[in-house]
Amino acid sequence: MIVFPNCKINLGLYITGKRPDGYHELETVFFPLPVKDALEVISDTALTFQSSGIAVPGNAADNLCLKAFHLLQQDFPELQPVSIHLHKHIPIGAGLGGGSSDAAFMLMLLNSKYQLGLSDIQLIDYAARLGSDCPFFIYNKPCFATGRGEVMEPISLDLTGYSFLLVHPGIHVNTGWAFGQIRPQAAAHSLLDTITLPVSEWKDVMKNDFEEPVFRAHPALQEIKAKMYAHGAVYAAMSGSGSAIIGIFPKNKIADILWDASYRVFAIK
Repeated sequence: MIVFPNCKINLGLYITGKRPDGYHELETVFFPLPVKDALEVISDTALTFQSSGIAVPGNAADNLCLKAFHLLQQDFPELQPVSIHLHKHIPIGAGLGGGSSDAAFMLMLLNSKYQLGLSDIQLIDYAARLGSDCPFFIYNKPCFATGRGEVMEPISLDLTGYSFLLVHPGIHVNTGWAFGQIRPQAAAHSLLDTITLPVSEWKDVMKNDFEEPVFRAHPALQEIKAKMYAHGAVYAAMSGSGSAIIGIFPKNKIADILWDASYRVFAIK
């Protein structure tokens, strides 16, 4: 079986508090985009994992796809070994949730392959044990997220009248460092109210709290955002703690912008 895990972007991101468990409280809107990895699982005599495409850092044994398999196997010991092949296309460490998406899609794939009968609610519970934003990819539709990002409420948000430009310059932003730069405070504007406004008005009322410290450390990211606005974006922002920058343009009107040859650029029309 093969599935195609997609990425997400953040529309607005506010860090509103620090929890006793060390995590931060946040408010954001997760929105799915069709930049995708490919995940294939084949029955085998031993559990194996291979990857291609973008190099996946760290120990392969720690990959979230394997962790998803082991998590389900704890409750379903009859799960047979599989050979896993992950082709990485979603930029890594970009605030796009690629690893979380792979894990969530692995849960759904195993549920289907082995006919485990898990409901979406049960899959969301498993996903939350793998990572804060993993549950989003079970919903895989626009969601207002709170808590650590795992408390989600599907919302109505139709952006079919727009095209998206996603630019990743290859800059790595350490998430722990980024959170350390933030002084939590209440959001200046209600995010649920903001997303009901015309997209052209988001620029003035919706923000990502990470942008100020991350742009200060990496001015190239601010330059990418400014370049999008200069070429007709109605809204542009950093996704998550970075470093991908997303621009929203009128439908089929993404400008022909010259980017550094090292940047990864995705036009979603």
